[in-house]
Amino acid sequence: MSDVHGSGKFLVGIYDDDDVVLKAVKEVKTAGVRIHEVYSPFPIHGLDVALGHPRTRLGIAAFLFGLTGTLTAIALTFYTEGFDWPMIVGGKDSYSPIIYVPIFFELTVLISALGMVGTFLLSNGLGPTVKPLMYDLRTTDNKFAMAIDLGKNSIGENDIEQILKRSGAAEVNIKQF
Repeated sequence: MSDVHGSGKFLVGIYDDDDVVLKAVKEVKTAGVRIHEVYSPFPIHGLDVALGHPRTRLGIAAFLFGLTGTLTAIALTFYTEGFDWPMIVGGKDSYSPIIYVPIFFELTVLISALGMVGTFLLSNGLGPTVKPLMYDLRTTDNKFAMAIDLGKNSIGENDIEQILKRSGAAEVNIKQF
């Protein structure tokens, strides 16, 4: 677990307001401190940019899953109606794709949804056997936590604690995993 979550010893700054934590991220990064992660009870607009996270590529994955669903639906209907069990009614074509548009749509949505759930679980390291690390239980209710991995920072623990307090942290705790 230590290679995914760092060294195991974290300094956790607890904040009371989302605007304060967003401003604090910029101040802490400017001071040269490497932030492990910020935990919030709700999404904060602009936090991912402030932390330096790259733009997500989930849209590309969603498009590819949708394309896979559409192509699967086309292949399924073409094979079953065109070759496996053609029904020629009134001398018309045995395969008319226009009547299968609802099937194309439904399979596109189904494969996209299932693929995105799987992608989300894999990319975030989630699953039924994974126990999440909780830096502070109050981050699920009304507090914001900024976790600093002490093993990945060259600045001393006391200096980082002072930087967090100056940036508006209501309290600073040490968390060992």
